[in-house]
Amino acid sequence: MSGGVDSSVAAALLHERGVPLVGVTLHLWDASGGHAVGRCCAPEDREDARRTCDHLGVPHYVFDERREFRSKVVDPFIADYKAGLTPSPCVHCNQQVKLGRLLEIAEELDCTHVSTGHYARIEHDSEGRPTLLRGQDRTKDQSYFLYGVPAPVLSRLILSLGDLQKGRTREEGRRLGVPNWDKGDSQELCFVPDGDVGGFVDRETGEASRGAIVDEAGETLGAHEGVHRFTVGQRRGLGLAGGGAPKYVLRIVPETEQVVVGPRDALFADRAAATDVIWTGPTPDGPFDAELQIRYRHRAAPARITPTAGGFEARFVEPQRAIAPGQAAVVYRGEQVIGGGLLANG
Repeated sequence: MSGGVDSSVAAALLHERGVPLVGVTLHLWDASGGHAVGRCCAPEDREDARRTCDHLGVPHYVFDERREFRSKVVDPFIADYKAGLTPSPCVHCNQQVKLGRLLEIAEELDCTHVSTGHYARIEHDSEGRPTLLRGQDRTKDQSYFLYGVPAPVLSRLILSLGDLQKGRTREEGRRLGVPNWDKGDSQELCFVPDGDVGGFVDRETGEASRGAIVDEAGETLGAHEGVHRFTVGQRRGLGLAGGGAPKYVLRIVPETEQVVVGPRDALFADRAAATDVIWTGPTPDGPFDAELQIRYRHRAAPARITPTAGGFEARFVEPQRAIAPGQAAVVYRGEQVIGGGLLANG
């Protein structure tokens, strides 16, 4: 329970059905070192979770997972940005910290399942094997962030909001008297609440770096203060002199501290490759047609997927814009998640 409306309503819906509950909040990040506190990490969010549990009449516990979150999510996030990648920290958090730890806590508390406020669905076949599906509310669907959750965890996960639209979630919260039913949604990463990734990395590393912004021919157009301030497809914040056609970040070269920019048309490509791939079932034994989603707000695009050793290659039916190395690439067949990995360079 993050203290947000979604996890609070998920708990209230289960409570209404008579399911015995224990509320658990993971303390993942705080303001130590003078850093700003963000939504889902602030003391007031933990207090909102406690208020909801008090309203439901169920116990509430807070578990300190800051060290684990730092080592498995925040430190890799910083390293990826310094390496010119655009990481997917919510994927790593769900896969390596949050859901696995919640299942361990459930067992410690003699509970059989874990429920969260994610907008996704899980179905089970006749043998009890779980299948991960998109949430009914496509504008809030979070299956993209859950592709790497192992089947043993999925099989014990309850997603009460998967069939609801966000507006309906708030209506249910109001009906059930959830104290924070009208609380605003968090929009940024929980540990970068102001959205300033560059500033966050600077503060955390204490390192200063500079490099050149160049065009595709290698001509210097300007200077920058670190490749971690850029992502493929970015237009704003380049700091280039005005005039001429708009320029976008085409690629990032951390070895030379160069940021390569060019016209929007140069952002499109019909091929992509992924590494560190996790398939939800057996590894496919050959090429197959599916849809590939290359970032959270991207509409999954038809593609031919060819499995490789530990990864896959994709050829899109139509070229796609801003394929950013480091982002999650999730394979769907209709609404079903087939697998996913991390977009590779090149």
